[in-house]
Amino acid sequence: MKTYPIYEINAFSEKAFGGNPAAVMPLEEWLPDEILHKLAEQNNLSETAFFVPTSDGFHIRWFTPKVEVDLCGHATLATAYYLFNIKGIEKEEIHFESRSGLLTVFKQKDKINLDFPAAEISPCEPIFEMESGLKKSPIAWFKGKTDYLLVFDSEETILSLNPDFEKLKSLEARGIIVTAESSKFNVDFVSRFFAPRVGINEDPVTGSAHTNLIPYWATELGKSKLEALQVSARGGQLSCELKGNRVLIGGFANLYLKGEVCF
Repeated sequence: MKTYPIYEINAFSEKAFGGNPAAVMPLEEWLPDEILHKLAEQNNLSETAFFVPTSDGFHIRWFTPKVEVDLCGHATLATAYYLFNIKGIEKEEIHFESRSGLLTVFKQKDKINLDFPAAEISPCEPIFEMESGLKKSPIAWFKGKTDYLLVFDSEETILSLNPDFEKLKSLEARGIIVTAESSKFNVDFVSRFFAPRVGINEDPVTGSAHTNLIPYWATELGKSKLEALQVSARGGQLSCELKGNRVLIGGFANLYLKGEVCF
């Protein structure tokens, strides 16, 4: 029997029981993909991040309980929190190789910033099945590489959404981002993220979704720096900035659990 360290870290929150919990598993070398899938399935969190050291940083991979994904923000932030605050890496900047290219993470005091590629989104035609699953009508429709971005009339509408996840599960989309401008939360915009297709009905806080949201709202509001709130039950706040074809996504994290996996 071998043992492997595991940490559960809340991303995009300064307090316990907030933000999005991710499992973080440091490895010396890659385990077989079958084992990575089984570990993520048993962890039963929206994402498990696995990483191994490289010559100038780390190689990171992310798994939901069902699939490996191309990009995950909150589990990357959780991994960086582990490296900075538990492992004790003294560098101010960490480089991750990933399926989405080179990702950079850096510290600003206690806040951790993700430097990710900005997503490209294009207007698209309404999809009846998606609208039916959400039970509300967006005022604008956009399609990115893996997600849909739907804009609604108000944050009250976003808060009131009660989707039919069985209907949404049948659609060809990693996730469905719903968003509106904010007027009551002291942020620029709010969002929620539904991804039943990959085993997550609603994700608490989704860093990768903000690679779509930041370019949209930066253009819509005419500003490059924004504050965002993902209004799930747990909730989480993100500091956002558009920098050309990159986005900065900043937030706090905290350790919830540490232990060992044995098999």
